Amino acid sequence: MGYSSEDERLIDEAYEDLLRSCTKICKNEEDWNFIKRAFFLAKEAHQGVRRRSGEPYLLHPIAVAKIVIEEIGLGVKSVVASLLHDVVEDTEYTVEDIERIFGSKIASMVDGLTKMSGVFNADTSEQAEYFRKVLLTLSDDVRVILIKIADRLHNMRTLGYMPKDKQIKITGETIYLFAPLAYRLGLFPIKSELEDLCMKYRFPEEYEEISRKLQDTESERQEYIDKFCAPIKQILDKNNIKYEISGRIKSIYSIWTKMQRKQIPFEEIYDLFAIRIVFQALPFPSEKTQCWQIYSSITDLYAPKPDRLRDWISMPKANGYEALHSTVMGPDGVWVEVQIRTQRMEDIAERGFAAHWKYKHATLSQNDDAFDSWLKKIRDALNGPNENAVEFLDNFKLSLYTSEITVFTPKGEQRKLPFGATALDFAYDIHTKIGNKAIGAKINHKIEPVTKQIQSGDQIEIITADNSKPKAEWLDIVTTTKAKQAITNFLKRERQNNIERGIAIFEEQLDKFGVTQSGRVLRKVLPAYECANKDEFYSKIGAGIINLDNFEKVLKSSSKSKILKFWKLWRDTNDDDYPADDADSSDNDTKTGTDNDEFVIASCCNPLPGDNVVGFRDNETGKIIVHKSTCDELNRLASQFGKNIIKDRIKWSQHKAVSYLSTIELRGIDRMGLLLDISHIVSEDFSINIREVCIRSHDGIFEGNISVYVQDADSLNALMDKFRHIKGIETAKRSMDNKDN
Repeated sequence: MGYSSEDERLIDEAYEDLLRSCTKICKNEEDWNFIKRAFFLAKEAHQGVRRRSGEPYLLHPIAVAKIVIEEIGLGVKSVVASLLHDVVEDTEYTVEDIERIFGSKIASMVDGLTKMSGVFNADTSEQAEYFRKVLLTLSDDVRVILIKIADRLHNMRTLGYMPKDKQIKITGETIYLFAPLAYRLGLFPIKSELEDLCMKYRFPEEYEEISRKLQDTESERQEYIDKFCAPIKQILDKNNIKYEISGRIKSIYSIWTKMQRKQIPFEEIYDLFAIRIVFQALPFPSEKTQCWQIYSSITDLYAPKPDRLRDWISMPKANGYEALHSTVMGPDGVWVEVQIRTQRMEDIAERGFAAHWKYKHATLSQNDDAFDSWLKKIRDALNGPNENAVEFLDNFKLSLYTSEITVFTPKGEQRKLPFGATALDFAYDIHTKIGNKAIGAKINHKIEPVTKQIQSGDQIEIITADNSKPKAEWLDIVTTTKAKQAITNFLKRERQNNIERGIAIFEEQLDKFGVTQSGRVLRKVLPAYECANKDEFYSKIGAGIINLDNFEKVLKSSSKSKILKFWKLWRDTNDDDYPADDADSSDNDTKTGTDNDEFVIASCCNPLPGDNVVGFRDNETGKIIVHKSTCDELNRLASQFGKNIIKDRIKWSQHKAVSYLSTIELRGIDRMGLLLDISHIVSEDFSINIREVCIRSHDGIFEGNISVYVQDADSLNALMDKFRHIKGIETAKRSMDNKDN
């Protein structure tokens, strides 16, 4: 079935718009013909196919191609690959056909963008396998990744037509992998838009509220920006500098995450914007010198905050970002961040790798370049020992550092590591063997443990011992991909040996009591020894962590269900595929299809009744694990096992008179009677039982935790709001570390 005349009109308009954009990149008639051939093949291949929105499918590859030109800045080959990126996956055309018509390079790019086909078992993530395939293209052609990001950006822009479970899957993938990847490739505007779109579909109410408040305060904010910039413009004009100065508003997502992290309202976010100065650099003196001259002029007007100077010109970020950032005291006692960069720096900040490539004359041979160094590290990781796709994706994610430090070897060699890295990360960065044998470090000539967090400018020497070996707890210490991989590979080998020993010991015990090994036996013993699966059980036996002295007692005991019975969850199968406006529908909701569902509260986020939750079906147990919709672990699971997201909305039963343990973190100024006021509100105003109070006071400041039993999330929020009104209490926020819910 073909397209209607209206469809053809839409396609023609989109195509003409694309061709207008192509005038920037087409150098000759051959380039134009290359793009036209790709368009007409895509049109033939996708003939009659529609997207969920009802529009012709062809509009999608055209939109992706336009993003590739306008927002990323790639060339002709990338446009051709964008137009063809779904042809092999969705039509009868093969990679071989593409190679015959367009050549091997285009065929390779299209193949990298094509999802994997085949049968995947329960332990394999099809999503993770596909992402690994795409990421492996970093080894030879970064453009494939950039096109994939453009594809994801357009899909996110049209996400409103997808059902709710697909929205959770796609936003989970995006926030977990694509947004950090866009940032790491220097595509900051795209990264910010991806994050904002994720929030728009996952948390629509919060998104609309912040958006509305930004609009309401726009005129007031613009008035202040004009007032702040006026004297700066006078100085720049006096010095005959060609410049553009503007106010950059913080993204909605970054505002929201700051509100969540600090548990503060929108009104208490004081760094909503930054001032950006982009100027045309003169041939002489150097760009660096000219940036510092402008900085000097600004600090003549406004006093700088000494600890908020960031020089990313002398030491650019690993994604190539260069700029000078300073925070100064503006009018009315407001701190304002000022960003100073040249037009070249601006191009790299906006277009990332594509601009970086342009300024390097399309070569990647300069090994001392920060961006190239990162690519080299990624390639090394990609070419390392094989691991399953999920582990690969988790480890790759670690390479998407948001900030970095520079440290030095004993001989003065520079090494870049992520902020928060330890001496152990440094050891593995030098060599895997040094990391495996590390027992300590000399940091600035002072002996420190390998767990010590290192700072920018530190000079580090690693101390090793032949009898030392990696420990499982090291995985919680290190932050880099290389270190994680090396430790994991060592522990895997050791664990396999422990499993084999554990199986032998366990079977010996079974024979001793005349018991035949079965699933029933394992289901009884695993909870008794607090093991999630049989491999963990065998490994702990082999390592000597579990002894089987009480094995007979465990066998004779009656099995007890570990499923909490004090709360009730159910699946609302009456919800349609589209997101509803009201998360709590009416009392007429019907409970259906829930008889066989077993729900387990996720320990990573501990949702309470009233929290917005999402269900994820565990492959091993078949149970539905219930996560808060804001949970980072849910994003990871959605990015790797999106098919396991429960399509139906998970809801809490109403009117359950049950208490749930939750912990509140408190901080503020200490005073006499503070603890009495806290306990009065808890016990008398709310009639809530306190399980534990731990308050520490030092130098007039107190901080601590109070663990209380509450009925639901609303009760907890009301209690925290009361706490915030107590004289002396600065912050009261819910702890995410409580495992007792």
